[in-house]
Amino acid sequence: MRRVPKFVDLPPVWLMAFIGAVWLLGRVVPLPVFGGLGDGIAVVLAGVGVALFAAAIWEMGRARTTVIPHREASALVTSGVFRLSRNPIYLGDVAFLLAAILWLDVPLALPLVWVFVRVITARFIEGEEARLRAGFGAAFDEWAARVRRWI
Repeated sequence: MRRVPKFVDLPPVWLMAFIGAVWLLGRVVPLPVFGGLGDGIAVVLAGVGVALFAAAIWEMGRARTTVIPHREASALVTSGVFRLSRNPIYLGDVAFLLAAILWLDVPLALPLVWVFVRVITARFIEGEEARLRAGFGAAFDEWAARVRRWI
């Protein structure tokens, strides 16, 4: 399997690619059904995404550990929003993707959310969790047993 260049293999790039796919699908097969209600829910979901990003980055900054995928963490962050989800930044990405689907009014793109979750899990989460398990052992296992991967 060909490796994806490092500058491309970052979660925000994948998120933008999926949002681009949503936009394209909406252009190719327009099927507006969400309307104003969808716009309102989209704004809320985007706000949730921003809140999750900010809270997670804040906690990781307090712990002086990296937010960059594929790098070794210097601390296991289990406080704040990490008590609710092991992956609040990726959860924020999902909220943004759902917001884009609702805002752009592309109901046929809803299955892309599942595909995005699978891609992010395979490309980032599984490796991150393996590194955290190797670096923090039982502490990671205890936290993982208490806190779900997504929500």
